[in-house]
Amino acid sequence: VSKQFDNLKQQPFEAGNDITRYFELLPDTSPIKVQYLAMLTMNEGQQKLSIQNILRNRMQKGAIDVNIMAKVDKMNYNTNGDVLDDASTDALAALRGYAMSSLHSSVVLSAGMNPRLYSYLETFRDFFPGAGGDIRKKVILKVSDFRSALIQAKFLAKKGIWVSEFRIESGLNCGGHAFATDGLLLGPILGEFRQKRKEMLDELWGMYHAALTNKGHHLKTAPGQKISVQGGIGTGQEDDFLRNHFELDATGWGSPFLLVPEATNVDEQTLQKLTTATHDDFYVSDASPLGILFNNFKGSSSEKQRLERVEKGRPGSPCTKKYLCTNTEFTDKPICTASREYQHLKIQQLQQAGLPAEEYQERFNRVTGKICLCEGLCASTYIKNGMIRPRENKAVAICPGPNLSYFSKVYTLDEMVKQIYGHLNLLENVIRPNLFVNELNLYIDYLKKDIEGYLKDVNDKKARYLVKFKDQLQQGINYYKVLIPQITNQTQEYLANMYHDLALAEEKLVSLEIT
Repeated sequence: VSKQFDNLKQQPFEAGNDITRYFELLPDTSPIKVQYLAMLTMNEGQQKLSIQNILRNRMQKGAIDVNIMAKVDKMNYNTNGDVLDDASTDALAALRGYAMSSLHSSVVLSAGMNPRLYSYLETFRDFFPGAGGDIRKKVILKVSDFRSALIQAKFLAKKGIWVSEFRIESGLNCGGHAFATDGLLLGPILGEFRQKRKEMLDELWGMYHAALTNKGHHLKTAPGQKISVQGGIGTGQEDDFLRNHFELDATGWGSPFLLVPEATNVDEQTLQKLTTATHDDFYVSDASPLGILFNNFKGSSSEKQRLERVEKGRPGSPCTKKYLCTNTEFTDKPICTASREYQHLKIQQLQQAGLPAEEYQERFNRVTGKICLCEGLCASTYIKNGMIRPRENKAVAICPGPNLSYFSKVYTLDEMVKQIYGHLNLLENVIRPNLFVNELNLYIDYLKKDIEGYLKDVNDKKARYLVKFKDQLQQGINYYKVLIPQITNQTQEYLANMYHDLALAEEKLVSLEIT
């Protein structure tokens, strides 16, 4: 990679060369992009060549960051069937592999707090500052709200581990697994981070500095700490407002890039299905064996395969990779709830339980709704790159966020980047509510479904939870009513539509009866 990058830096600044594209893809606010644009206006000569050399020296390689789902941490066994030690669990082994690598980058810890994994960070030198204060391997936390972010960061700071970035993720308007908050919406969450950012930094620095001093490290100033957000952003105006109003360091776009073949590995068949998909094709499901809500796509070949297996009386998947084996309901060793073995045993149990027909069908559907993510999420990459083996499962699982439904073409990387910067409108003539309203409606639909489940099995604890959830959503709506006048980079028509959409969502929320 270093050699390729060095070769790229030596290319002449000519149209069509990768060095030119490197600078063109940078945001206009980047100091190096400003210098590049100024260079283009200069006459040929020694001064222009000198500026070009300065630009080459200022170019940087992107970091190779890794992601570990903190709670996907099953125990492993040796060839004799004996349980290996704690350091050989999936999450810890993954962290060890990263920590012992030569990478100078970040590890993204997602899907909740794992104290054992977080404590393991402390055993590797690269997570602590070097002589010049630089941290070779940084920690990024994916978080859903301010409270959970602070709890996790304090746990790490007391061990001398600094959180270099809090990556705030929408609970329901992101791809992959969905971690619904208790009705806390993205806008109020971002507002709390903005309000308490310095207070949090000071508190964490006090703990971190004390821990480092005890370990013999001497650092005079707190390392940098970024705050970013991702989930449902669709336009340059939304992106710009988020960064400026909430004082964010960065934003993340994920699902739209599934339609950019240069950036993601989506096989041609799935890619074409995504371009013609409607809003109803993207839904939150119980498909994940982890027991966590999972954003699913009705047009995926894995969903088609799942239904065919159920119809043939052979539900479930062969379990080959065994990454998500966590269930010990019927076996001593954990097995996967998406496996044929588990579903066969569970359906037998349901058949012997003497359940009413409607209840039996409901439970049967829940059992057989699980899909194999170990194979499914890899399949698209294998197919696109010609890596699929003869007997390997070709069924593709894919987990876009619902925001993808507004994008309906295959795009180039340049087009999608221009969309992010507001230089191009890929959603022209597309009716799409503001990202905050979109997320709000997803939460109201989620609450409605939860209430329907509660009415079948009434209990006081669940009722209190639902009342709190509904109240949090109402508080979020009130927050947005105050926020809308502060959105100054949109037209009056846009803001009027946002008020209208917000009012409709509020009516829908108020109509939901819990008791």
